[in-house]
Amino acid sequence: MIPPFQLTNQILKLSADINLLLGQMKGMHYDRPSPILRKQNNIRSIQSSLYIEGNSLSEDQITFILNGKRVLGPAKDILEVENALQVYEHWNRWDPFSERSLLEAHAMLMKELVQSPGQYRSHGVGVVKGEEVIHMAPPAKLVPQLMADLFKYLNDPDNMTLISSCVFHYEFEFIHPFADGNGRMGRLWQTLILASEHPVFGAIPLESIIAQRQKLYYDTLESCDKKGESTDFIVFMLEVIETALEEYIQEQTRNKSQEERVRYFILGDHKRFQRIDYLREFPELSSATASRDLKYAVEKGLVQKTGDKRLTEYQIKR
Repeated sequence: MIPPFQLTNQILKLSADINLLLGQMKGMHYDRPSPILRKQNNIRSIQSSLYIEGNSLSEDQITFILNGKRVLGPAKDILEVENALQVYEHWNRWDPFSERSLLEAHAMLMKELVQSPGQYRSHGVGVVKGEEVIHMAPPAKLVPQLMADLFKYLNDPDNMTLISSCVFHYEFEFIHPFADGNGRMGRLWQTLILASEHPVFGAIPLESIIAQRQKLYYDTLESCDKKGESTDFIVFMLEVIETALEEYIQEQTRNKSQEERVRYFILGDHKRFQRIDYLREFPELSSATASRDLKYAVEKGLVQKTGDKRLTEYQIKR
C-alpha cells in the first residue's frame, strides 16, 4: 500500500533545489563531514529534538554529560540525554530500512523511561493539545501490520529518498507505534533515511530547524491528519531540509580559505557580477578581503575583470 500524498510542483521544485545544494556541497567537499563536526552537530540534534519533547537541558549541559561530567537537572531529562547520546554513538549500527533496527534503537533511546522499550504499544494512545484530543492513533492491534506496510513502502527502490523519508516521518507519527518516544524516533529515523543516501545528513541537525518551527511542525501534522494525506508535511520537511543545508553551507564557508571561497562562488548562478555580489554571498567578509579574493580569482584565470573602480565587473570563465 502506498501512503496517500500528492506529488505537487512545489514538492518537485523543493526536491530539485535540495539536490542542487547537495551537488554544490559535493563539489566543495562538504559532503563528508569530519568526526568532530559530526559530534558537535549530534549534540545540537539531541538538544533540539529533546527540547521539542520538553527536555530542559542545554547544549553545554549535554556536552558535559558526553564528557562524563555531572550536571544539575531533572533526573528524567538527564537520562533522556544519556540514552540519546548512546543512540547517536551507535549511528552506524542502525539500518533505517530495517524494522528490527528501529525497535532496537527505540529500546536504547527509551531505556528505563518506559515499561517496554523496543516494543510496540499494547494499548490505545492519542495526542492531546490543551484539553483536546487532536489525534487518536490507530488501535494497538493494527500497529504491527501498519509498520510492516510502512517499511515495505520505504524499501521500494522506485521511491525518491527525499520524499519517502518525509512520508515515513509523517506516517510514523500518525501510527504512533510506541507508548512514548514517537516524536524523537520519527525525527531520528528520517535523518537516518536521508543519511543512507547522503552521509552529510549525519552531521546536519534538522531537529534544530524543526525546533525553531515547532508550532508549524505540530500544526502541519494536525492538518495532514484532517486531510488524510501527507502532502503538506512533505512540503514542510523539504523546506526544513533546504534551510538546514543552506545554513550548513554558510557555516562551512565562513571557515574556508580564499581559494575555497572563490571556487564555491563560481559554482553558483553568477555570470557577470561585481564585488557587492560577492559580499552578499559572504557577508562576514570585509570589503578589503573580498577585493583580495577577486584579485586572486583574476590571477588564477577563474574570472575576467573589466572596468575600473566602481565600474569594475567580473565574468566567470566557464
